[in-house]
Amino acid sequence: MDFAFGPKVEELRERLLAFMDEHVYPAEAVYAEQMREASDPHAVPPVLEDLKKQARAQGLWNLFLPNERFGAGLSNLEYAPLAEITGRSPELAPEALNCAAPDTGNMELLAEFGTPDQQERWLRPLLEGDIRSCFAMTEPAVASSDATNIASRVERDREDYVINGRKWWTSGAADPRTAICIFMGVTDPDAHPYARQSMVLVPMDTPGVTVVRNLPVYGYVHRQGHCEVTFEDVRVPAENLLGPENGGFAMAQARLGPGRIHHCMRLIGMAERAFDLMCERVKSREAFGKPIAHQGVVQEWIADARIELEMVRLLVLKTAWLMDTAGNQGARIEISAIKVAAPRMATRIIDRAVQAFGGMGVSDDTPLAALWAGARTLHIADGPDEVHKMSLARRELKRYPGV
Repeated sequence: MDFAFGPKVEELRERLLAFMDEHVYPAEAVYAEQMREASDPHAVPPVLEDLKKQARAQGLWNLFLPNERFGAGLSNLEYAPLAEITGRSPELAPEALNCAAPDTGNMELLAEFGTPDQQERWLRPLLEGDIRSCFAMTEPAVASSDATNIASRVERDREDYVINGRKWWTSGAADPRTAICIFMGVTDPDAHPYARQSMVLVPMDTPGVTVVRNLPVYGYVHRQGHCEVTFEDVRVPAENLLGPENGGFAMAQARLGPGRIHHCMRLIGMAERAFDLMCERVKSREAFGKPIAHQGVVQEWIADARIELEMVRLLVLKTAWLMDTAGNQGARIEISAIKVAAPRMATRIIDRAVQAFGGMGVSDDTPLAALWAGARTLHIADGPDEVHKMSLARRELKRYPGV
């Protein structure tokens, strides 16, 4: 395993670091002010569109998509250090580069499973950054840790599909630019649990689609929304089926593999941002007659944080390498492992940084509180820690006869 960055990645990395210093970090305060002034919490602030134009002009665009026909053609391993950098400013940098969830996963689905007409109608404007999308899978009435629980129905009626269901945590549904939803529901309730669901493309302006509410995360109202959405007798043409009928579960797993590792890459960047802030804070503040950095417990925080960061980074790079060389199936153990390890590491380091800042750390005067809320959420999103641990343990136990 060789994790050294090649010339192409090193050059992109240097450009992205400069872009963050020159454009993204200075834009954070502007973004916050524009959002405070906006009457709509889901408005698109002008500074974000400016960042998108600047990123695209510099060739920092669609870096996540390995398909050279549509994206930058980078492998998972090559994209890893770039995604990590964007995690340092998770509210701005991923979207500025057109590398933000849930669009990334939806574009991957459309690139792999979409028909030429679907790709032209929906993938192309997503790649251009002209529209946004959402993904409707999670349901409030069933345990989302087991996707076979999905109860929403997708029923064939001659030349149409009729959709009925109630979804929530549909990220992106509140964004005024969101034009398309990928809906996952049951098409064959009598089939094997892994062969019941299908995915259907549902334009957001289709009659019967209602965004009921946006769900705050630890009190933070996400600009693009994490929404409850109802689908009542929603009728779409049969050609809006994405991929094979009853193939939705397998497609969801294909979507979640890269999505999970992207989250983990960005979590490393979030933790590095918190680490930097913590180190600067403890060197500049004094308590009991000496800088906080001289306290043994604080030095232990810093040492442990660096160890944990490097361990998780290496595991994420190994996982990316395996995904590139052995495929998502060949990296299933490692994907589960990083999905537990990365949020745990990031939450712990951000929490220590909050402690170092004291009262300021829980306020909006630093990015730490928002970073913590985002990292804590990823103990649940894309599969809770406990399910990934269970999956990992079962795979390990299979290697031992009689267990």
